[in-house]
Amino acid sequence: MEKSKVLVVGGTGYLGSRIVSASLSQGHPTYVLQRPEIGLDIDKLQMLLAFKKQGAHLVEGSFSDLESLVRAVKLVDVVICPMSGVHIRSHNILLQLQLVEAIKRAGNIKRFLPSEFGFDPARMGHALEPGRVTFDDKMVVRKAIQDAKIPFTYVCGAGFAGYLAGSLSQMGTLVPPKEKVLIYGDGKAKVSIVDEDDIAAYTIKTIDDPRTLNKTLYLRPPENELSQKQLVEMWENLIGKKLEHISISEEDFLASMKGMDYAGQVGGGHFYHMFYEGALTNFEIGEEGEEASKLYPEVKYTRMNEYIKIYA
Repeated sequence: MEKSKVLVVGGTGYLGSRIVSASLSQGHPTYVLQRPEIGLDIDKLQMLLAFKKQGAHLVEGSFSDLESLVRAVKLVDVVICPMSGVHIRSHNILLQLQLVEAIKRAGNIKRFLPSEFGFDPARMGHALEPGRVTFDDKMVVRKAIQDAKIPFTYVCGAGFAGYLAGSLSQMGTLVPPKEKVLIYGDGKAKVSIVDEDDIAAYTIKTIDDPRTLNKTLYLRPPENELSQKQLVEMWENLIGKKLEHISISEEDFLASMKGMDYAGQVGGGHFYHMFYEGALTNFEIGEEGEEASKLYPEVKYTRMNEYIKIYA
């Protein structure tokens, strides 16, 4: 079967760059949107040129020029848009409405994968302010996709290893603490933590798979569903040292959020849902979804006891 042609919108981003690499490595003709807004950002330009050397096609287009998006979309079969939805980087979720309009006008796309990848927003109607904006915006995009009858796959359910594993899930840092570790509540809520390269590999696997058409793919590889306590224990075993565990109650955590800036409150809310509610894992996957590691056992996903070794 001929592999689908893929357009990645947001291909120089944290997850987008990995999705471009996964698309190329899995043999898909791969197109990356090159936006004029890149300006003098030489790092992004050089990343795009590196993808071109690896065989990707660069295609110009801008969210401020709908016709340019339509032209780009008409070149491919599948559009993937891993645009940032975290406020510590940038929050661009609703820009995708322009892309939905372009896909609708082009009329040729057999699958659209919008920016999802974390919490399933359909399960986050109860989310705290101000962090719920991420989920509300994603649901606006989903409604536009479904109203336009665009075939879709939503890829959800992962805590990104780069943010959660090496730091032992401490807020405000990306590296492990030396002496003391903050434990959220009893530290027993399970979180699905997935290497970003594996997220990208699973994402590309879905695009020609009829089993994921108009469904949600949940990223919940069983050996990576870990509690914070389990993650900390892995680290302590690796370094041969016990850290001092400081438990923060649900009430104290919520109170601490009041003193944070806006981006901190958004992130804090997401941490609350992850580590106090277990919102990435506290449900059974129903008929609306599939689990990635079951569908694609050929993806040898990175276990977190291996992932964290580089931090030691």
